[in-house]
Amino acid sequence: MHAFSFLLLHTHLSTLAGIHKIYHTLHRLNLTEDVGHNGHSTGTDSASCCSRAMPPRKKRRPTAGDDLSAKKSRQDSVFRKHEAQQIREEETFSSKRCLEWFYEYAVRDDVVGPEGMEKFCEDIGVEPENVVMLVLAWKLDAQSMGYFTLQEWLKGMGSLQCDSTERLRNSLDYLRSVLNNTSNFKLIYRYAFDFAREKDQRSLDLNTAKCMLGLLLGKTWSLFPVFNQFLEQSKYKVINKDQWCNVLEFSRTINLELSNYDEDGAWPVLLDEFVEWYKEREMS
Repeated sequence: MHAFSFLLLHTHLSTLAGIHKIYHTLHRLNLTEDVGHNGHSTGTDSASCCSRAMPPRKKRRPTAGDDLSAKKSRQDSVFRKHEAQQIREEETFSSKRCLEWFYEYAVRDDVVGPEGMEKFCEDIGVEPENVVMLVLAWKLDAQSMGYFTLQEWLKGMGSLQCDSTERLRNSLDYLRSVLNNTSNFKLIYRYAFDFAREKDQRSLDLNTAKCMLGLLLGKTWSLFPVFNQFLEQSKYKVINKDQWCNVLEFSRTINLELSNYDEDGAWPVLLDEFVEWYKEREMS
């Protein structure tokens, strides 16, 4: 029994000696910080050792396949956006519906004539003499007053995105607002001369000219009533395009007293005579 206890004691001492030897060996190698007091490495120190032993992982460089995949994804995205845009456009405007709408008023030769135009104006709630009809004709680039051709209709209504009576009604305020732009007004004013004249004539007959001037300048030019009176008592039977364009310039630049009117300027004789007539009228 004593012999067996002595054997266990000897084995235990041998184990302690082995641990002591290992500890001193690690101490000489400066690794004792990685070993706990119980001879086992700590969890944190083990992770630190591994981090020193293994280099940081490098980011994977994109390959040619990655570039192609990204490019295809972008192309698919662009295509989907384009497809969605086409769907939205089809929802807002239909050429077929616009064509059917045209033939509600056209009777023959693919033209909306005076009778169809009257019904058209009634449907959209606008008098034929309303200036908004002139703006609409300008938008359609109509060539003859009282007529809309199929080509003019489809192109003009397409630009307005109108394919029904309801949609045009909703666009009337926009058409009126176009006149508030100075550049657009000048374009419409010049357009009105060719639109209203007989196509075999180079000038506008006086009665038509007075109506168109009243439509365009009647509410904005204070001297229009007086100028209209002058035209009625004048010798003129027609108004040519130069006279027509200069009336607009006159209305925009000459004051109510006509004090800044230069008689030696490049004004047409028509306006020289109006100024002379007006001054004599004011003096009498």
